[in-house]
Amino acid sequence: MTATARTEACLGQIAARDAELGAFLHVATDAALARAAALDAQTTPPGPLHGLPIAVKDNIAVAGQPLTAGSRMLAGYLPPRDATVVARLLAAGAVLVGKTNLDEFGMGSSTERSGFGPTRNPLDPARVPGGSSGGSAAAVAADMAWAALGTDTGGSIRQPAAFCGLAGLKPTYGRVSRSGVVAYASSLDQVGPLARTVRDVARVYAVLAGADPLDATSADVPVTPVQWREDLAGLRIGVAREHLDAAEGLDPAIHARITAALAALQARGATIVPVTLPHTRHGIAAYYLVATAEASANLSRYDGLRYGQRTDRPPTLDALYTRSRGEALGDEVQRRILLGTFALSAGFQDAFYLKACRVRRKIAEDFQTAWHVCDLLLGPTSPVAPWLLGEKVTDPLAMYLMDAFTVGPSLAGLPALSVPVGVDAQRLPIGAQLIGRPFDEATLLAVGDVLQRAFATEAA
Repeated sequence: MTATARTEACLGQIAARDAELGAFLHVATDAALARAAALDAQTTPPGPLHGLPIAVKDNIAVAGQPLTAGSRMLAGYLPPRDATVVARLLAAGAVLVGKTNLDEFGMGSSTERSGFGPTRNPLDPARVPGGSSGGSAAAVAADMAWAALGTDTGGSIRQPAAFCGLAGLKPTYGRVSRSGVVAYASSLDQVGPLARTVRDVARVYAVLAGADPLDATSADVPVTPVQWREDLAGLRIGVAREHLDAAEGLDPAIHARITAALAALQARGATIVPVTLPHTRHGIAAYYLVATAEASANLSRYDGLRYGQRTDRPPTLDALYTRSRGEALGDEVQRRILLGTFALSAGFQDAFYLKACRVRRKIAEDFQTAWHVCDLLLGPTSPVAPWLLGEKVTDPLAMYLMDAFTVGPSLAGLPALSVPVGVDAQRLPIGAQLIGRPFDEATLLAVGDVLQRAFATEAA
């Protein structure tokens, strides 16, 4: 199939379904078609993503296309250059079809907190697609794009992948450049791909991964190619009781699917090893202190004076700051800024932020201990299936608890992959999360591929 035919098919799906789903904030119809035609006409050898339509989360810069991060604070902004990950996609021959919706500044688990309206799950439009990369997940699940880029701070690639029946990878912290990505929590943010299959995720990941001099946190660690395999002989899969049998609020249907996933891996030669992650119960508390503290610092630049929308005719400088931020930022972003500012304030920093940093280190040490006896960990991606729009949006704490299984790998900087492993009684998709050693995405993807193929019929 030509690049033009692929692109036209995706743009046709966008035209047919996006008014209902709200996956895109900007559709680059003319640019995508021109790019596809140029790729069809080129005589040089094709790149690894030649002619494949890819959507980009709208907190990642694409030169000349709107960048809002899902916030009215950045409405009208056009970045002057591509993010490193976008430049690498283009160099590999990808066609960019548009920018996808997200929870404002990446702060949410349902893509209901966008400043431009919610995104709906293509598998059941009455339900959420997960967040904050819900627009990217919905775009792929609705065949509006072959793959999409998301960002993951505490689960924002993995949970939408699980909710939309996709594969989604959060790479090791530092493995993929953050240059040109709007910052939420700088010690946690990572860019990664979502696609229908683990092999497609691996194809995009291979293009994105690698050191970048434009990102000071980029790690100069060699990228190991994936060696696909048919059996898992000699591999040890760890199961943390805190992520399964002792997990609070875990849907029994999801517990059953994870148990079945473990059995499938064992049948293919893997050894199942019980492990414990004793500090994981503190993960949510630590994450929502570390992340909000960093968000408070990162978003301080959007004050209506240096960056972002400015209120009309403020009477004083204080009014300029408070009105500009109050008018342009949504409730959830304001909530997290206030929480982070409080955690960093004089007299409270030691009691909250620094204590959370110490807990973060303990969580990382738990994973390091687990690697002595296992090569990977497997558990649920989300404790529940996709919920109805509006069901949790007024209860921030309930929404935060949906990240219970994903924040641990984020705090430890580990790679993690969500893989579809079937559906529940309502035909809602269920994802299993594989967690790997630092910079060992190759093993993670190889095992994820075996697992997805084992459940391909049910997850379809």
